[in-house]
Amino acid sequence: MPPDKRYEKRLEYSKPVSDEFFAWVQTLKALPKSLFGEAINYALSQRVYLENVYLDGRLEFSNNRAERSIRPFVQGRKQWLFAATPNGAESSSIFYSIIETAKENQLHPYQNLKHLLEMLPGAKSGELESLLPWSKTLPAYCRVLAKETSAKPKKRMYTQNKGSLHQALLKLREKFRREDPA
Repeated sequence: MPPDKRYEKRLEYSKPVSDEFFAWVQTLKALPKSLFGEAINYALSQRVYLENVYLDGRLEFSNNRAERSIRPFVQGRKQWLFAATPNGAESSSIFYSIIETAKENQLHPYQNLKHLLEMLPGAKSGELESLLPWSKTLPAYCRVLAKETSAKPKKRMYTQNKGSLHQALLKLREKFRREDPA
């Protein structure tokens, strides 16, 4: 459902229920230090945050999508405790971040990682923008729905650096440069 329709439906169906609930909660009487009183105060203090979904149709009611995206990390967490070195653990976290971010942005994780590993060693700091998963200049074979091709990717020019993924790409590039004996 498009965000504008979702917004209208929420205002029509959910907002009245929410308003009725909070009106009812305000009529309840309980000692403030009792468990029931604390629950009432908590519900009333969270109203502003809970009702953010009525401000914009793009907002989600739950964080299920985010929870599903971190599930593999949580399940693998015990296995990663046995990384042989701190550098190995850092490398694992960088690769994990790149792969999960690619999935979240509808990219083919293997093709995207292959593209990054081909482009990063020669990339300049100002050229990293187009390697980010939301870049419009990523090759078609990196996209999940695109027909995969064997065409060699062209080197792109990048504009600016942003965020932790950019920092992860910088670290990965430096690691490759340090390990390259040539």
